Amino acid sequence: MKKRIRRGAIFARAIHKSFREFARRKKSNRRAPTLQERADWLTQACRGVLASLDARVTVNGRMPPSGLIVSNHLSYLDILCYSAIAPCIFVSKAEVRGWPVFGRLATNGGTIYVDRKSKADAHRVAAEIESALRAGTRVVLFPEGTSSGGDSILPFHAPLLEAAVRAAVPITPACVGYEIKGGDARTDVCYWGEMTFATHFLGLLGKGKIHASVRIGNPRTDLTDRKTAARVLHDDVEQLHGEISGHSKALGSERSQRAKQEHRV
Repeated sequence: MKKRIRRGAIFARAIHKSFREFARRKKSNRRAPTLQERADWLTQACRGVLASLDARVTVNGRMPPSGLIVSNHLSYLDILCYSAIAPCIFVSKAEVRGWPVFGRLATNGGTIYVDRKSKADAHRVAAEIESALRAGTRVVLFPEGTSSGGDSILPFHAPLLEAAVRAAVPITPACVGYEIKGGDARTDVCYWGEMTFATHFLGLLGKGKIHASVRIGNPRTDLTDRKTAARVLHDDVEQLHGEISGHSKALGSERSQRAKQEHRV
């Protein structure tokens, strides 16, 4: 309980600082921030929030200078992790807009919201994504359409990939995975199924250090239709997922062997 209260207080200070900075920039510019300015602000905010949660991000690969990044989706922390690496905006379900704190963080950061219950809304979202991509802004998309426990990569939905195909920009596969000290990443970090946000986040505050591993693949410029893009990118992300899983297992085995040796001594 003490850890949860202490970390919660640090988190609250980080959030307050980031929102105050957003207001300061808006007032100083005397206009609404551009999409790139929102992305730049979100990067600084997410770095501070991750630090407050005792979370660190290890990156393998290089974030592309522009274009669409497609990734698996495990948690609301995914947005913090990718944004902390480099300025980008996100495509997210409309429900996130109403979440406490994280909703305002996402909105201030220029998130493009999609109403998953409306087929017609996909056209508006695709147009906004294409506009952002043509302006040179990095856009992160989670084409699984929902989050999971990370056991596998769910099928990719093709429609929103159309924007990147039309804009003729590189599409980069990426994958994120988590480990948490003294806990189970599948339930303590991943947010999926019937979990409720408030209960999950309060539980996370009481856990140990979080380690996020992000692998970024090679940008693809050879995808000419959305269905091919969905299939090829799914395979790419699946391969990155296997690399993260294999690396985590190797680290776990190494720690286990080290613990046994220390016990013998």
